[in-house]
Amino acid sequence: MFPFYTYEFDPYRQQFPGSPPPGFGGQGQQFPGSPPPGFGGQGQYTPGPPSGPPPSYIPQQQQGGPSVYAVDPGGIRGCLFRFTFIRLENGARFWFFPTFVGRRSLAGYRWRPRRYRWVYFGIDLDEITSFSC
Repeated sequence: MFPFYTYEFDPYRQQFPGSPPPGFGGQGQQFPGSPPPGFGGQGQYTPGPPSGPPPSYIPQQQQGGPSVYAVDPGGIRGCLFRFTFIRLENGARFWFFPTFVGRRSLAGYRWRPRRYRWVYFGIDLDEITSFSC
C-alpha cells in the first residue's frame, strides 16, 4: 500500500512543504527574464513603480547620433527593472522603469517630474533613438 501524505499550504512561506522556495532557481540561480531577487513569489509577480524618484543626473548620450534602425528588444531587455534614460525620435527624453519588453514594444513606468510620480507608459521600440541604464 502507498503511504498517504497530507500537504498543507503554509501562508507564511506561501508554498507547500517540500516545494521549491519562492522565485525558484535554487542556489541564487534565476531563469532568464525573471524579475530580480526580492520581487514577488510563486510566479505571482505584479510589477509596480519604483518606490522613489529616479537619479537626479542625466546620462551622456553616446556619440554617433541617431540610428535609422529600431532599438533591438534583446539590447534593452538588460534594462528590465532598472532605471533607464530614454531618448525618443521626437526629442523627448525621460527616466523610465521598464517592466516588459516585447518584440516591438516596451512598457513600464515613466517618471513625471512635475507631478513627482511614476505613470504606466508604453512605447514602440522604433520610436526610441537611444537608451542607457
